[in-house]
Amino acid sequence: MYLVEASFNFVTHHMQLNRNTFNVSPKIIWLSSVFMAILASIPKVLQINITTSELAVDAGMAFIYTLFIWYYNLYSLPKFSVSGNSRNQLTKKLVISLISGTVFMAILVALYHLIFSHYQFLPMFLMYQFRGILINLTVFLLIHFIYQSYDTQQVKLQLEKIKTDNLNAQYELLKQQVNPHFLFNSLNTLKSMIDVQDNQASDFVVKLSNFYRFSLESRRENVVPLDKEIAILEAYTFLLKSRFEEGFQIEISISDKTRPSLIPPFTLQLLIENSIKHNIVSLEKPIRITIFEEDCQLVIQNNIQRKRNVEQSSGIGLDNIKGRYAHLTDQPVKVIHNKDFFIVKLPLVYEYSHY
Repeated sequence: MYLVEASFNFVTHHMQLNRNTFNVSPKIIWLSSVFMAILASIPKVLQINITTSELAVDAGMAFIYTLFIWYYNLYSLPKFSVSGNSRNQLTKKLVISLISGTVFMAILVALYHLIFSHYQFLPMFLMYQFRGILINLTVFLLIHFIYQSYDTQQVKLQLEKIKTDNLNAQYELLKQQVNPHFLFNSLNTLKSMIDVQDNQASDFVVKLSNFYRFSLESRRENVVPLDKEIAILEAYTFLLKSRFEEGFQIEISISDKTRPSLIPPFTLQLLIENSIKHNIVSLEKPIRITIFEEDCQLVIQNNIQRKRNVEQSSGIGLDNIKGRYAHLTDQPVKVIHNKDFFIVKLPLVYEYSHY
């Protein structure tokens, strides 16, 4: 129990110093190996006719075997993952560890038999294998007990980071929606429509109102149905079309079975906003955006016609979208950039569990 407590305290302290790395102090490994060697040699000590050399070799075998088991299990530990997939293969790893330990112990026993050939090989082999299994189980459970504590702490840290990132993202997104520059452009467009007595001026006011109402309602949501995201996107693109006319073209082709899927709010708007920010949008060179589904992914594609002077980035573009999707699924957001098109592929999400 003292060994377990000492290991746990050291690893906890080490995690506080470096929260991204799991490690066990070499002192703990070597001291525990010495302890196991002494403990395993006690039955030999009780034998009357045991020689010092035999006792030393016996303890050395237990020491070397324990070191092997420590380092083998440490290096076979999975990398930390929030998804928890690394925590679902404990039985498989234990079986592999036992098999590897059995093979290594067989090698040690063979070497021992070469030195002390007067012992019968089979009884000695079985005795040392039984001892090896006990050592293997002890070290394996100790390592995974410590690792599980580390894993749990990392999950908590990651969830706290995600919560903080979500709050920051929601705050930045809300500021982006009430961006005076965007509102100024929208009001200028509305004024122009009123001046020329455009019949769509009233629709423009309704769409603008709906857009800002959705922005306020969704600022605290982690996900919204894709159908709702597309509905507000249509309001947003109506405002863009009123401003850019035929210079802005968008085509949305989504099946009914895909529309109930979930998506972080403002994702599509951010992608469209980025395409406008970085590309020329004019009647001579219209920006063409298509949104469609392909291979369980939502694809957003636009043609490339780069501006010479790009507006300063607000810092809530692709990185923000990737971060929010990492909270929802293990499937990555794919970005394809070639000379003709800029393509973003978003994984379709149908279930969301709030931690």
